[in-house]
Amino acid sequence: MKLGVNIDHIAVLREARKINDPDPVEALGIVKRAGGEQITIHLREDRRHIHDEDAERIVQMSALPVNLECSTDEEIIDIICRLKPHRATLVPERREEVTTEGGLDIMSYEDRVSAAIEKLHAHEIEVSLFIDPDLETITRADALGAEWIELHTGTYANIYAMLHSNLLHTHHSIEDLELPRHTLQTKLAESLEGLKGAADHARSLGLKVAAGHGLNYQNVKEIVEIDAIEELNIGQSIIARSLFSGLEAAVREMKALLG
Repeated sequence: MKLGVNIDHIAVLREARKINDPDPVEALGIVKRAGGEQITIHLREDRRHIHDEDAERIVQMSALPVNLECSTDEEIIDIICRLKPHRATLVPERREEVTTEGGLDIMSYEDRVSAAIEKLHAHEIEVSLFIDPDLETITRADALGAEWIELHTGTYANIYAMLHSNLLHTHHSIEDLELPRHTLQTKLAESLEGLKGAADHARSLGLKVAAGHGLNYQNVKEIVEIDAIEELNIGQSIIARSLFSGLEAAVREMKALLG
């Protein structure tokens, strides 16, 4: 299973002080040396972390393929077409969100998604759609011509955290998941089965399957065991671990878990 390392949170730290340090570009060689197989970044409309100049330098300087996450906004798509990363992953985006909260609703916004895919393909950029593990949505993603889907693992990760970590006892506890442990265990099993079924369905259609969001050193084992998933994109947990162990060690530890 391949590992794409999302380096957005290096830019988050930089933007916290509005200076030029740390520079996310410095991570490129480290990730490659540690065995990462892809660099993933998200160029948000609000530019809260990665900025245009970051994206341009990363695409130009990365020896690893670059997966550039973005919305379907026409201005953003034009920037992606100019930069020509190896892949563009279309994601939903709301300015008030802390992080991406769910999969792209390609049913409601099919015209915008289709137009973005067509333009990206015209510039020889392969396309992935970041979607929830829903069979109908996956079938539609295939019909729209995407080469990849990336399954949103956030629901699984949230349930896992409420069941197996101290999240319940913190101010970040997820109110909707403050449930009895046996209920959480059932929900976790259902979520995992949903991801497995979605991945198998996507592969049966000929789609390449990635997954990501909320994955960390504790919850990734079960996702790794899903054969139809060939790539994971992981960011926050690796960058958080790197504060204590260094980025190279943090990437190596995650890569080892992927086999």
